[in-house]
Amino acid sequence: MMNRLSLPAWTGKKGAVIALLAGAIMPLAFAPFHWYPLAVLSLLLLFVSWQQTTPKQAFWRGCLFGLGMFGVGVSWVFVAIHEFGDASVPLAVFLTGLFVGFLSLYTGALGALIRRVSSQQFSISDLLLLLPFAWLVLEWFKGWFLTGFPWLDIGVSQIDGPLAGWIPVIGVLGVTWLVALTAALLLVAWGKRHWWPALLVLVIWLGGWGIQQVDWTQATDNSLKATLIQGNIPQEIKWDPEQLMRTLALYEVRTQEHWDSDLVVWPENAVTAFYHQLKDFYFQPLAEQARQHNTDILLGLPFMDLATENYYNSMMLLGNGEAFYHKQHLVPFGDYVPFETLRGLIAFFDLPMSSFSKGRADQPLIEAAGEKVAISICYEDTFTSQVRSGLPEATMLVNATNNAWYGDSFAPHQHLQISRSRALESGRPMLRVTTNGISAFIDFKGQLERQTAQFAEATLTHEVQPRTGYTPYIFWGRWPLGILTVLGFGLWWHFKRKAT
Repeated sequence: MMNRLSLPAWTGKKGAVIALLAGAIMPLAFAPFHWYPLAVLSLLLLFVSWQQTTPKQAFWRGCLFGLGMFGVGVSWVFVAIHEFGDASVPLAVFLTGLFVGFLSLYTGALGALIRRVSSQQFSISDLLLLLPFAWLVLEWFKGWFLTGFPWLDIGVSQIDGPLAGWIPVIGVLGVTWLVALTAALLLVAWGKRHWWPALLVLVIWLGGWGIQQVDWTQATDNSLKATLIQGNIPQEIKWDPEQLMRTLALYEVRTQEHWDSDLVVWPENAVTAFYHQLKDFYFQPLAEQARQHNTDILLGLPFMDLATENYYNSMMLLGNGEAFYHKQHLVPFGDYVPFETLRGLIAFFDLPMSSFSKGRADQPLIEAAGEKVAISICYEDTFTSQVRSGLPEATMLVNATNNAWYGDSFAPHQHLQISRSRALESGRPMLRVTTNGISAFIDFKGQLERQTAQFAEATLTHEVQPRTGYTPYIFWGRWPLGILTVLGFGLWWHFKRKAT
């Protein structure tokens, strides 16, 4: 396993430019482009750019890769800061650059670390063991460190490819590892001029396609009719007090048009006033109508605990019962400002409703339309551990979000792709409702059944089939992947010591 490989060494500026371009093409593997094989090519080029470099060179090339990847892939941060956060173009560019630069340090640090511990010229064990497992750990760390940012996890990009079959088995993070392993195997095939690594790639990818034919979960005896309401209230007037009554009327009228549905779902903060302010004159009459038609409503609103005056970004059940879910993973500078001293410096640090409190982790599942529902708000469904915590009890998933912050950018498409991955991991259908698109019904295979157009008021009705049971990933979680990672690093260390 320590045999040397005949791989190129891209010295000087050439290697740096290739690393930057390799990062820049990575987002093309994700929605809205869906060119998923580019994820393999991107990592392959990065790995070669680290070949025969010093730790310092590998650090800078890793940073350049990150600048390309995140600079293109999360460019929507600029839209939120400039267009809806009222920051000037230079300031929005600066703040977006800080964010992208910080994320790029992850890939830079990984490159430096790999070069410190690996052979000067990558060995077969470096490529097949060290690099794929190191990339897996990187994505896990990125999704955990500080508040966590599991965006552009490479496994998500494979939702429409053969490797998607592995998602309900080893999760998105496991598929990230398979993508990195594929890149490494192709490099070994190239460097050794052998066919066996390419054969292993074929086995992995065809195996994923074969596993896609397996139904890991079971349909329940009952289906339900659900309606999603996409109000398309522009972000710039959403929190305007003068808009409130028009917003309430819109959602009430659209709901009344669908009393034949078992469940009606409104998006995140569809209601822009506290529950206690509207309880008597709006929510109670609406709840009475819902009970008369045997319909449940799930709606997004801010909720204030009058005893503590803490307030939460919440989803409320209205109809045959009343219950609340409070958002647990808050968005920095969106749901809250990490450093309150920043308030007043610029408009972006003083957005409406930006002092939400964090909901408890042990909240019970809400039962809507006779089914237990695992609810996530906004980017909470990017955290696979949170969605998994509601399973297997939940028979379906609901994600309510406000995509209006990001305009006509990559963000709504990328988030929809993440939601599809959560549905496939869990083997559950997902009802995804947004303020201005893309709202969608997603089946238990992660496939889109129905979806809305963006930037239009819309309602979407569909028959949903709840499901029970476990996928292997939901049953085992990340334990098998963690054990495999420890064994992989241990085996790499064994071959390294054996060669010295």
